[in-house]
Amino acid sequence: METEVIVVGAGPTGLMLAAELTLAGVPAVVLEKARVRSPQSRAGGLQPRTAEVLDLRGFLDPLLDRAIPRGEFGGHFAGLPVELDCRPWRTRHPYPVSVPQARLEDFLEQRLIAQGVPVLRGREVSTVEQDADGVTAGEVRGRYLVACDGGHSTVRKLLGVPFPGTAARMSAVVADITLSARSASVPTGSEHFSRYITSGGGYFSILHPIEGDLYRMIFGRFAGATPGREVPVAADEIRDALRTVYGPGTELGELRAASRFGDAVRQVERYREGRVFFAGDAAHIHLPIGGQGVNLGIQDAVNLGWKLAAEINGWAPDGLLDSYHAERHPVAARVLHVTRAQSVLMNPGRDTDVAALRDIVSDLLRVPGANRLISGLMSGLDIEYPGVGPRMIDLDLTTGEGPTRVGRLLRSGRGLLLSFDGKPRSIDAWAGRVDHVVAETDEDIDAVLIRPDGYIAWSATDSQPLEDALVRWFG
Repeated sequence: METEVIVVGAGPTGLMLAAELTLAGVPAVVLEKARVRSPQSRAGGLQPRTAEVLDLRGFLDPLLDRAIPRGEFGGHFAGLPVELDCRPWRTRHPYPVSVPQARLEDFLEQRLIAQGVPVLRGREVSTVEQDADGVTAGEVRGRYLVACDGGHSTVRKLLGVPFPGTAARMSAVVADITLSARSASVPTGSEHFSRYITSGGGYFSILHPIEGDLYRMIFGRFAGATPGREVPVAADEIRDALRTVYGPGTELGELRAASRFGDAVRQVERYREGRVFFAGDAAHIHLPIGGQGVNLGIQDAVNLGWKLAAEINGWAPDGLLDSYHAERHPVAARVLHVTRAQSVLMNPGRDTDVAALRDIVSDLLRVPGANRLISGLMSGLDIEYPGVGPRMIDLDLTTGEGPTRVGRLLRSGRGLLLSFDGKPRSIDAWAGRVDHVVAETDEDIDAVLIRPDGYIAWSATDSQPLEDALVRWFG
């Protein structure tokens, strides 16, 4: 089989990347070793920036139909009892969106299949070979390959790519369960994440409702030996934790799915190895806290997708593909750094010194400026790439065709030049790569050029001419 891009891994990152390539008219094949998708909820939330990115492609509204009802309250930092307020970042989606990972994957996969994109399950990659013209993974040949195959990436191992960082120091369980009986200490409704964190009898635990009678439980021991990641999670293990932490009146009903995780922190040094790229957990792993993993992966995919398509379609300027590493590696490095800090502040062992630090940080988060700083960091709304402006705010616009907004105009996956001052700007040389829309808005701005991933590439206040920015990003 031949294609343009081989995507290894049918998780959110790989499926989103394939969707981006398909939007740009680039053939892709997705290879996934699992024959069926895991039913486990796993990652359960989309951060505000990821919600914006999905909205740029028209994916958010149908995903909201699959979302779990959630109160309008902000995210958290290290489980501290202070809501993170994203409203100062001027987003239409200031609260996390509760979409279990399995539902997100199902939506993306079904969309790809409907578009004729091969999503081949039961296809474990056993060999990867690349040359000057392309990459071969098993029986599939492509010009490029993107490894989106998770923290234990087979592609990364086959290529001998180092994965430096720190090994896991703890092990915990995450499980989807139902309860046949519950005590008064079991939460029953949608609350801020901090309300779900508790401990008792040598365990730390987070138990929160998902939907109906389904709960997600995360637990572990403060001390002592713990089973390795490969050891299956037994129902008795969960029963013991439930009874110990929540009392003898709490009983396990059904164990639907469970897995183990650790707090290893690792990141590849280069996101590109010849014709192979790394994205999502194949490029970086960390303790799953604060809803960062899926969100990093989705945004990796949207950053890389249009650049890889530009290269294959023959119009990418020099250096465009390499800007993927230059832009996304520092973002993930920051998330890993912040995750380390959160793992200390979570303080499952109830250390008195750390408890005092938690109090101080909680007080700081009640200061609007500090809260804005951390909310921007945790949500991804504050991301700015070197030599690029911030994300474009999803402004309400009026065009010759009526009212619209910025996000809807980016659903083509092309660049977008918005002229608000009525001045003619010729972009004929970039037809098919950049759309030009004359619009009106209440903002004090004359014109902006927006990349396909929603970041500002140029504005009328810049010293460089528009043409220079067009050449830099669109060839």
